[in-house]
Amino acid sequence: MATWNVNSVKQRVPRLLPWLEQRQPDVVCLQETKLADDAFAELLGDELARRGYTTAHHGEAQWNGVAILSRVGLDDVVLGIPGAPGFPHPEARAISATCGGVRLHSTYVPNGRVPDSEHYRYKLAWLAALGQMVSASPESTMLCGDMNIAPADADVFDPDAYVGQTHVTPAERAALAELMARGLHDVVRDRWPEARIFTYWDYRAGMFHQDMGMRIDLVLATAPVAGRVRAAWVDRQARKGSGPSDHAPVIVDLDVAPDGDIGPVVPPPSAPAVGTGRRKLPQAPTP
Repeated sequence: MATWNVNSVKQRVPRLLPWLEQRQPDVVCLQETKLADDAFAELLGDELARRGYTTAHHGEAQWNGVAILSRVGLDDVVLGIPGAPGFPHPEARAISATCGGVRLHSTYVPNGRVPDSEHYRYKLAWLAALGQMVSASPESTMLCGDMNIAPADADVFDPDAYVGQTHVTPAERAALAELMARGLHDVVRDRWPEARIFTYWDYRAGMFHQDMGMRIDLVLATAPVAGRVRAAWVDRQARKGSGPSDHAPVIVDLDVAPDGDIGPVVPPPSAPAVGTGRRKLPQAPTP
């Protein structure tokens, strides 16, 4: 299975369809589709069906949007999160379904924008509602998607560069830790505890080529599913070339790994790690 924030599925069709044919995932969670449901079906319905996928999509025009594509069944689809807050109205940020005996949640967590802002508080409340939903999920559950939180300092290229930014604040990390305490395992980090792994690189300032990224796209699984993991890795190849998303897919193989246990990031970056305190984020103000 795979999870991928495509940052506008309409723009990413020339990348998405060849990627599906190359990687052949049985299940795909998509985030930030940025399309209403009928527009998603019109754009991709036939193409996905020809590739054997049944689809469920929860979208809105221009913003947000999540989907699940499955070749192993798609049952009991639920749109959104019961009781979740909105901003001000509920947004299309979550969808869940049962695929091949696993309850799967595709999630696009609110960004938070600025620490202690109204949107930041919305993010924390939304995560709490997600936790309640996960607690009611079956024993075999996976929560996948763009969590918009780097779990630890090791998940950003330089912790000093993120001081005063969202995604790394204690409250956000505590909310993620509370969510994981409901029985979820970070299967990529569990498999590669010491590796340098990113899933997102800002488009600006050559950050991808310098490997100045963050790991904010996660696959979290309950113990029965985590125990089936045979490979867990970031498909960095999908972030290269023309017209990419700013996120790379995360791929997790259960039971059998067709490509073998090939590493945490494929292909590995060639840029050396940036020293602490030596770079600033492109959006960070100059002191």
